[in-house]
Amino acid sequence: MVDTAAGLRAGATPLAVRMRPRSLDEVAGQRHLLTPGSPLVALAADRTGESGAVSVILWGPPGTGKTTLAQAIARSSGRKFVELSAVTAGVRDVRQVMEEARANRDLYGVSTVLFLDEIHRFTKAQQDALLPGVENGWVILVAATTENPSFSVISPLLSRSLLLTLETLDDDDLAMLVDRAVADPRGLDGRVALDPEARAAIVRLASGDARRALTALEAASTSALGAAAEPTSTTDAAAADDTTERGDAAAEAGDGAAGAEAGGGADGGAAVRAVPVITPEVVARAVDRALLRYDRDGDEHYDVISAFIKSVRGSDVDAALHYLARMIEAGEDPRFIARRIIVLASEDIGMADPTALGVAVAAADAVQYIGMPEGRIPLAQAVVHLATAPKSNAAYLGIDAALADVRAGRAGRVPKHLRDAHYPGAKRLGHGKGYAYPHDDPIGVVPQQYLPDPLRGAVYYTPTEHGNEREVSARLAKLRRIVRGER
Repeated sequence: MVDTAAGLRAGATPLAVRMRPRSLDEVAGQRHLLTPGSPLVALAADRTGESGAVSVILWGPPGTGKTTLAQAIARSSGRKFVELSAVTAGVRDVRQVMEEARANRDLYGVSTVLFLDEIHRFTKAQQDALLPGVENGWVILVAATTENPSFSVISPLLSRSLLLTLETLDDDDLAMLVDRAVADPRGLDGRVALDPEARAAIVRLASGDARRALTALEAASTSALGAAAEPTSTTDAAAADDTTERGDAAAEAGDGAAGAEAGGGADGGAAVRAVPVITPEVVARAVDRALLRYDRDGDEHYDVISAFIKSVRGSDVDAALHYLARMIEAGEDPRFIARRIIVLASEDIGMADPTALGVAVAAADAVQYIGMPEGRIPLAQAVVHLATAPKSNAAYLGIDAALADVRAGRAGRVPKHLRDAHYPGAKRLGHGKGYAYPHDDPIGVVPQQYLPDPLRGAVYYTPTEHGNEREVSARLAKLRRIVRGER
């Protein structure tokens, strides 16, 4: 791939495109895929394009470098590079690439790298058209997808390709990309300065997406440069006009001092202007988004998640959604939020609504499958379910009480009739003797000792009268009377 030269009416190339790495050495993050000898490094290092290589499918969230890796390989490798998008390409386009690739291999011994973006958008028929070329080595497929390939890519193509998972870029990677874009001649070339708090704000807004970070930086730099170019007051504007008029008059009179008077110095040198600074306020104005004070490793992180948990526990659904929104907007890892929701479902709702845990786990799975920003929707559904559900921490208190007894040494031997009686010699030891099989009883429950002798009569689980536990409470009282022989 080469940069396209500017045409007669060529528009400005986005900063994210201009800053695309030219080699794998410039790629930020994904170090687990770029170790010496890895498939991607081997593919990029083949300058002749004659050695074999395996096709790869790159799976990861937006802005993690899928297209960047493919293009860096194209710049480094001696292979021919062809790029198709599943959004616009059809079966005919794929077959044409395959035929040209086969001809190049047979005539020149050079294979073709086919980069296919958004492969999950290809139909089964379109993916089938890729198989002959991949299997016979006419092309080396480098496909990119934001969706789980197990659900969106046909099995024969998956089995012939190496699946590589890209990770969300961390804050250090994003900060390095932003700093590079400010200084690099391909980027902003030092025309602006970046306040450290503004950098942190851009990194936070990006949520691991390099493209989003560079887009926000570009918008903020445009805003800062535009503000610097405007007169700050009517007095400044009048002074500027007066300077221009005097300079013009001097020029008409042939006065050589015109340049000195207009330029601000007898030697004709221009006055040095301060470089515009991108501040957090400039970033907020440029992206039209309030910048939350939220440090994922600092106090605000713990304060907001604490308020979120307590709002769900306190059944304030509106407050719970507010704190969920703050975490999402600040770029909190959605997997962290999902994990907290799962814990809430058992710790604070428990048996009062047994479906809460299933809803929480389903929301976590949904976030994993679809990613953000759509993942906010199942997260919100789970939060609303948990916040409006009846609450009980009885199961949570029950296991903690049982653990306290075990840790304090209150355990005792397992009663003989409950011990394993399947191994040779167990019955001679009395294991299993006298065990009553509950399914043989008409009501399915029999009087029988289950706890060790030192803990007979111990109670760990005490259901509340909230939600489903109201029914559990009545049933449990009856079960305990029967099992403990009190009926």
